[in-house]
Amino acid sequence: MAFQILINLVIAIIWMFLNESYYFIDFVLGYLLGIWLLFLLRRFIPGEFYFKRVYAIVYLIFLFLKELILANIEVLKLVYKPKMTLEPGIFALPTELKTNWEITLLANLITLTPGTLSVTLSNDNKLIYIHAVDISDVEDTIKQIKDSFEKAIMEVTR
Repeated sequence: MAFQILINLVIAIIWMFLNESYYFIDFVLGYLLGIWLLFLLRRFIPGEFYFKRVYAIVYLIFLFLKELILANIEVLKLVYKPKMTLEPGIFALPTELKTNWEITLLANLITLTPGTLSVTLSNDNKLIYIHAVDISDVEDTIKQIKDSFEKAIMEVTR
């Protein structure tokens, strides 16, 4: 991936020199040209096309922002209910993530989302214990986290 980014930067700089124009917009155009060339020549360059991972990172960021907004709305609804019928509790989230970095990222994304908090991790790194403000359906909550955050993290890191 780093090799492809380096090639892309070189293509962008060569584009600027060939056009004899040293403005930022020319660098961006050269960079976009480099992405296109790397995409066309991807079978001759070692490794997977790097822009797939860039896309996965951007997708994870927007997924987190979407979940953050939705969780804020849900917490706001819970707070402004005339009668609070909360079911707080702690549940175990089984995870397929392997590395410490992946598990830490998932735990932090869960903690940063309002209404949830990562409490601890099991000794074998297979379970993350999560406290939630309202867990009326634990299985649905686990499925939602695995289908959104965990899946997006695996796309970024693998």
